[in-house]
Amino acid sequence: MDKRNLRAVRAGYDKISEEYARRSFQATPDERVDHLILDLLLTHVEGVVCDLGCGPGHNARYMRDRGAQVVGVDLSAGMLEQARRRNPDIDFLEANMYRLPVEAGTWGAVVALYSIIHIPRAEVVRVLREIWRVLQPGGLLLLAFYIGEATICTKRWWDVPVSVKYTHFRAVEMEKYLTLAGFHVEGNLALAGTQGQADCRYVFARKPWTAA
Repeated sequence: MDKRNLRAVRAGYDKISEEYARRSFQATPDERVDHLILDLLLTHVEGVVCDLGCGPGHNARYMRDRGAQVVGVDLSAGMLEQARRRNPDIDFLEANMYRLPVEAGTWGAVVALYSIIHIPRAEVVRVLREIWRVLQPGGLLLLAFYIGEATICTKRWWDVPVSVKYTHFRAVEMEKYLTLAGFHVEGNLALAGTQGQADCRYVFARKPWTAA
C-alpha cells in the first residue's frame, strides 16, 4: 500500500471538497453520460450498490433517487462531510480502496468512476481483489478510467495547491488486471474526452456466481 500517495490524495480532495461538490451537482454533458451508464447498471443489480470513491455523493444521490440501496465510500473526510450534508438519507463510510470496511460478499455492485486512477498500476490488482472480496457472487463492478499510459501529477486544482497523481490505463491492460483479480469482463464503452480530458472507458465486470 502506497501510504504516501494515499495521504496526498486525501489532502488534495479535502482542500477542494467544497468547490468539487458545488460543481458535481450541476448538470453537465459528462454527468449525463455517467447517468446513462448507471441506469444500465441498475437494471442488472440486486442488493446494495457501493459508490466507491463517492466524493460528495452526486452519483450515490442519482442511484438512490432511482430506488437503489446505496452506500458511499471515500478516502477524503472533506468529501464525506459534503456528501453527508447533501445526502442525509444515504450512509457514507470513510475508508481506502485497499481495505474496505465490510464483510466478504456484502455488496451487489460496486461503482468506481475514476477512483482507480489514483491507484499506482503496480497495486491495481490488489485493489481489484479487495473489490472482488466484498462483492456477492454474481456481483457487478462498473469501472471508469482514463485511457493512456502516463501517470500525471496535478499540482494545482482550481487555483488550490495539491499534489494528486492520476494513472491512465490502456484498455487491454485493465482487462488483464480484472482477469487476474478474478473478474469476468462483460462489456465496455469508450468515449472521447471532453474539456481537455483524456479519452475514457467504462468497463463492466462480474464476480463469477461460482466464486470460491
